[in-house]
Amino acid sequence: MDEIMIIGIAGGTGSGKTTLTNRIKERFGEDVTVVYHDNYYKRHDEMTYEERCLLNYDHPDAFDTDLMIEHIKKLRQGETVQCPVYDFTVHNRSDRFTEIRPTKVILIEGILIFENQELRDLMDIKVFVDTDADVRILRRILRDVKERGRSLDSVVSQYLNTVKPMHEQFVEPSKRSADIIVLEGGQNVVALDILIQRIYAHVHKEERA
Repeated sequence: MDEIMIIGIAGGTGSGKTTLTNRIKERFGEDVTVVYHDNYYKRHDEMTYEERCLLNYDHPDAFDTDLMIEHIKKLRQGETVQCPVYDFTVHNRSDRFTEIRPTKVILIEGILIFENQELRDLMDIKVFVDTDADVRILRRILRDVKERGRSLDSVVSQYLNTVKPMHEQFVEPSKRSADIIVLEGGQNVVALDILIQRIYAHVHKEERA
């Protein structure tokens, strides 16, 4: 397997990480694989739905990051992995898995992917998407109400009780680990072009050799 480039895309909730990730994926298609940290939320079958609703999903301990690290290492070695699939409507892992195959470029996306040093050290490029807090909460409300079946009250409560304090404690400080800070995520055409050029050079380097 040719050398694989691993790019981490981090940032707060609603910052535009997914938009940036999608733009890159659209541009390079089969040459890029995306691994979402969200799919590695821990399974909690022992809890009721109501109990799971009360968990803090914005703390590093909410994730099975060790499993993600194991999977990224396997992908880098050219192995295929079975990635868990998380169901946000029930706050738990589903019984489904997604097969992820190694490609020339692997994007890792998540709010807390720079918080863990072992995971961070696997990345060749670390991108932090930095967006105003007011914009992020509005995007979060729209997404969670429309796509995840949440009530407005529950989204606002979760934001104030866990999302905002965890962002300030863990996400914002992790920005210091970034190689590139992108303002406004996928809307930042200049930053997107720079990333695309770097990825293009990696994907096509054998042609120039």
